[in-house]
Amino acid sequence: MNTFYTILVFIHIFSAILGMGPGFVLSMIPKSAQTMTELRHAYKIKHHLHILVMIGGTLLLITGLLMGMIHPYLFRMGWYLVSLFLFFVALAMGPFVLKPLSIPVKETVNHHQGEEIPKEYTRLSKRLGIYENVENFLFLIIIALMILKPF
Repeated sequence: MNTFYTILVFIHIFSAILGMGPGFVLSMIPKSAQTMTELRHAYKIKHHLHILVMIGGTLLLITGLLMGMIHPYLFRMGWYLVSLFLFFVALAMGPFVLKPLSIPVKETVNHHQGEEIPKEYTRLSKRLGIYENVENFLFLIIIALMILKPF
């Protein structure tokens, strides 16, 4: 059982690197775009990276819960419970906060004519960016809790 747990820890850490790493830069990718062509390309890149984030996040949740099932004392550890709670909050932000805010951004990107990035996109993307930063901050707290195990 100890070998299986070690494998889970490896997958968990590997998933954090491959899944969460790109998640921290997703919101930065479109910021460097100067034209609508560049912006559309940035969103294609963002979409592909988001797939890695979803796979990594799913593996993080599964391996984290499996480790808790192998060592049930984890469910009595504050750092584990807070991390799990924050992960579910961040997970819920996707469909309930980020998706509704990203729909008008994507519509603006997909339907705008011309090469100049419209002011409406800038306004909408800034609002979305605030919540993406909140989510990234939650993930930073989770990572710190996983490393430090403070309580």
